[in-house]
Amino acid sequence: MSSEAGYRVAVLGATGLVGRTMIKVLEERNFPVSELVPLASPRSRGEVITFNGREFVTEVPSAEIFQGVDIALFSAGASASKEWAPVAAEAGAIVIDNSSAFRMDEGIPLVVPEVNPESIFDREGKAASIIANPNCSTIQMVVALKPLYDAYGIRRVVVSTYQSVTGKGKAGRDALESELAGNIPDEFTHFHQIAFNAVPQIDAFTENGYTKEEMKMVNETKKIMDDDTIQVSPTTVRIPVYGGHGESLNVELKSDFDIDEVRALLAGSPGIVMQDDPSARLYPMPMTAYERDEVFVGRLRPDYWHPRTLNLWIVADNLRKGAATNAVQIAELLVGNL
Repeated sequence: MSSEAGYRVAVLGATGLVGRTMIKVLEERNFPVSELVPLASPRSRGEVITFNGREFVTEVPSAEIFQGVDIALFSAGASASKEWAPVAAEAGAIVIDNSSAFRMDEGIPLVVPEVNPESIFDREGKAASIIANPNCSTIQMVVALKPLYDAYGIRRVVVSTYQSVTGKGKAGRDALESELAGNIPDEFTHFHQIAFNAVPQIDAFTENGYTKEEMKMVNETKKIMDDDTIQVSPTTVRIPVYGGHGESLNVELKSDFDIDEVRALLAGSPGIVMQDDPSARLYPMPMTAYERDEVFVGRLRPDYWHPRTLNLWIVADNLRKGAATNAVQIAELLVGNL
């Protein structure tokens, strides 16, 4: 990989919500980019992307265009990732993929930098050629769970999510805007009307009665935490907010805890901002997390009925920490170790 002059960074899905956020985060965090290679579908070919005061023209992906690319950030859906990630990796790029295509594949690291950064590299210190970015709802949850896991151990997590419409990208946002304007479509982007509503379905249902989104939280948590014994019981719900996922967690720990010690532990952990002062009505909200990269934690309290069990409320910007920022943080780990 090049280093002194920076890195050639490709972004597949550059014109989508997450892709544009990836480019914005690269710029904000001063990632050493020598050349940006924006890629998208044929309908976006020729669109100009501005990055660090320079203009780059969007192209369509091809085997040739990945030649000389150092890092490729993918956010164009699972089918595009399955088609182009192996091609990019074969050309010598390290692919950081935001889709579900490779998350549960054996040998593909599933990474949240605050939780398992070491999984990027093999025993010889070589980075994996394809690295998976977890689901947005999983990312923010495991950031909050990691300090608790290390200090007390975790038996079970009951989680209910309150997820923003931008979890479905631009189409999800546009659907809410259209419905709020009084336009009720024949087919709903969120399965039902989302304006003034809450829809307890994100993605398709599986045979076990859980949705695919819910099963992502179950399976990805086990892989990221490298512990198959953690029991995750999720319910995922779409709500009519534009950005920021909220999650209510009920966490059964393996050992006793002091609530003040837990509060101090979380407040001092990487990637977490503690907002927990009920007397001042201070607690995380989607507006709190907007355009921020941290996971916000509040409403901390012991379970009223169950010993060794903790309730907390967390919020994060799903386009940033839930997707783009997490991917760029992974790229930063590569730069620091290659």
